[in-house]
Amino acid sequence: MSNEELNAYWKTVVDTIQEGVMIVNSEGVIISVNKAFENLTGYSLDELIGNSCTILNCTSCKLQRSGDPEHWCTLFLNGLLEKQRCVLMRRDSSYVHILKNASVLHDAGGRVIGAVETMTDITELLERETTIEAFKRELNNRDTFHGIIGISASMQRIFDLITNASDSDAPLLVLGESGTGKELIAQAVHECSNRKDAPYIKVNCASLNESLLESELFGHVKGAFTGAHQDREGRFGAADGGSIFLDEIGDLPMSTQVKLLRVLEEKTIERVGDNQSIAIDVRIITATNRDLAGMVRKGLFREDLFYRINVIPLNIPPVRDRSSDIPLLAESFFRKLQLKSGKNIQNISSHAMDLLMRYPWPGNVREIRSTFEYAFVTCQSTTIEPTDLPLVIQQLILEEAKEGIGVIPKISGLSINERREQELIAALEQTKGNQTRAAEILGVSRVTVWNRMKRYGLQSNRS
Repeated sequence: MSNEELNAYWKTVVDTIQEGVMIVNSEGVIISVNKAFENLTGYSLDELIGNSCTILNCTSCKLQRSGDPEHWCTLFLNGLLEKQRCVLMRRDSSYVHILKNASVLHDAGGRVIGAVETMTDITELLERETTIEAFKRELNNRDTFHGIIGISASMQRIFDLITNASDSDAPLLVLGESGTGKELIAQAVHECSNRKDAPYIKVNCASLNESLLESELFGHVKGAFTGAHQDREGRFGAADGGSIFLDEIGDLPMSTQVKLLRVLEEKTIERVGDNQSIAIDVRIITATNRDLAGMVRKGLFREDLFYRINVIPLNIPPVRDRSSDIPLLAESFFRKLQLKSGKNIQNISSHAMDLLMRYPWPGNVREIRSTFEYAFVTCQSTTIEPTDLPLVIQQLILEEAKEGIGVIPKISGLSINERREQELIAALEQTKGNQTRAAEILGVSRVTVWNRMKRYGLQSNRS
């Protein structure tokens, strides 16, 4: 292949590249560009060749101007520019965000003769990043209390109890089925309290070996047991001034229950292998999905400890008892997975949402999350349908068909927001604009109805 043929093919290769390519001489005069560069900038080849690269008004070039006549651009001083985000002006005076890479060119003698730059349009990427941040803000702030999602009356009562309990240092016991979010509740109590800037230490009592549990909680001194080569501060010591969360308190061994009772009554701890008491200032928050009162009756949990930790009980309702929260929980996990997965899944079909509303959710919030993780793996279209849900939920269709229960017709293409807006319009029409009654029909608070009316631009026509 001759040099002429190679050059001709090389031009074809460069024009095939999706990124814009520009070559300038040592004075910054444009001597070559590819087709993608013309499309990116809006300038034709004739308008670019022979012109200074300053025609592009690139923000990175403005920032890198140098007073040195030999190195008028720091690219010629440093020799390389990598992954520089900047903005250039197109021919029509609009702006485009680009990612630029550049390198100087040398002749056979090592003399700088010019530079080559590649430019990638990242406008869509930046728009996606903006959308992601908007989603994050929406998920973090809307219908949540310290990250806990719930608009049902039962959850609103829990939020009120958390706020009121935050003013006290009394022990607090979080009760609820597995997957109801007891850990989030405990953390919210700490974040609402005047200890929020102090340590918050979490301990899962069920995950620790019984022989090491006391050392983990209260610490030990050097030589207290085999392997204790130095003094160690326990979790209670680390939580001094703040809060400690003892999850799965029902799994605490009897021997450790005695020591925990002493901590609650005397506000002191003793490290393993030591007989000196250490004063501590810690708010104790515990949680369990077990029936502690029943365990007390069976002699499996100390009665005196039960009454000491059960000063302020918080009973978290299961999802089946707060069905009005299911759409919000579903939307939250949907949006998070939409961002995380990057898949082009835009909606949950009405029929799929209907199944989610009627399913009893024995695994509670945790099961809703795993359901959407499953759906995002199985869904191959832009809408999650009943067939994309776990088989245990799909089974509802078969069971109801056998029992002769009518199934809501399948309606695709509605987003959660569109469905929510239609439901709100129907409720307001049914109640003739009475927001309180509309809230009762929808199973939400009156404030939520007002916020949604504002969001969707709806006016109350109540006479």
